[in-house]
Amino acid sequence: MKVVFTTAPAQEASAIAEALLKSRLIGCANLVEGARSLYWWDGAIQDDTETLIFMETPDEHTEAVMKMLYEVHPYDVPKIVFLEPERVNDAYLEWLNSETQTS
Repeated sequence: MKVVFTTAPAQEASAIAEALLKSRLIGCANLVEGARSLYWWDGAIQDDTETLIFMETPDEHTEAVMKMLYEVHPYDVPKIVFLEPERVNDAYLEWLNSETQTS
């Protein structure tokens, strides 16, 4: 299992999560609104409010998740980070695998 996260404008975060859920590439999305992001863009420091989107996916879906995020994300260069949990409870992992069957 991998945890993938991205940031997005608040008005687009739900649509991004729903696209991945409907495709069965992720089992869950947690949207954390109100994150303040400071970053360099176009030669200047930007200061924006974004929504963090945390999602879980089986290992075999990571490339498809990456591809879909590029397709549905409004940013030219979206932040897409995959993390590998050190440990996941068996019941959650079973649930995730059952909810993300794509065939």
